[in-house]
Amino acid sequence: MDHVTGDATNGVNRHADAANDAARHADASRHAHDGETELSERPCALVTGASAGLGRAFATRLARDGYDLVLVARDAVALERLAEDLAAAQGCRALALPADLSSSEGIARVADFIDTTRVDVLVNNAGYGLRTSLLDTEPEALAASDSVMLTAVTRLSWHAAHRMRARGRGGILTVSSLAALGVYGVYSAAKSAAMIVTEALAAELADTPVTVTAVLPGFIRTEFHERMRVRRTGPRWIWLEPEQVVDAAVRDARAGRTVSVAGAQYKGAYALLQVLPRPLVRGASGGFRWMRKGAG
Repeated sequence: MDHVTGDATNGVNRHADAANDAARHADASRHAHDGETELSERPCALVTGASAGLGRAFATRLARDGYDLVLVARDAVALERLAEDLAAAQGCRALALPADLSSSEGIARVADFIDTTRVDVLVNNAGYGLRTSLLDTEPEALAASDSVMLTAVTRLSWHAAHRMRARGRGGILTVSSLAALGVYGVYSAAKSAAMIVTEALAAELADTPVTVTAVLPGFIRTEFHERMRVRRTGPRWIWLEPEQVVDAAVRDARAGRTVSVAGAQYKGAYALLQVLPRPLVRGASGGFRWMRKGAG
């Protein structure tokens, strides 16, 4: 992942039709590597799940570091508002690319953008938790969850890795979770698979300038738990701010690390989970299920 500094360029004006904005930029941009177009001479970061929480924090940090942005999420209105805010505050180009990553069409739209426009950093951040347990969740909802947190990660990383390897630079960050090492139903399953895909890709690209990093946050103060209707419990020291996770992730990616864990408490938990017997991990994971049932 390239470390970029320097003054930001002027922000872009608001586009009336966010759904067609990416295509207009691609048509207007100048030729780049192997048929790619580019938004500007500045580096470009594409962030999924960018409209809130950790994704918004990633976008803000990368804009401050001198990147132009491509913001991906389902809510076109929220994306446009965020693009305007970041362009005005950071002086970057910020492009809204609405896409529903629970659908094959949405994933294909973002993959096509990566194939045709220079993306220097990909942040696979989109994800969510289910409010119901595995057995109480409809198969369609299970499939949508897998699509967002695993299928999209795998496909977008595949497209980005090919383009970055050919270009000779780039970085991919995938937001997994410490829950990937626990037993929390389909969320753990998807996050664990995404972590393994990321680690495997890092190994394949180890002899290239492209970095690949799995980000494993613990508890973060975002909208994540409210959307699940799950109570925030536990002492205050277990809760991290999104910026803490993002700062650690960016630092670790630039250092070429494959796994990034923010916070001393979670570094310790990560090390412990590597050696704990699996039955103990399963037993400890049950507390989250009880908390969810109690939330109503």
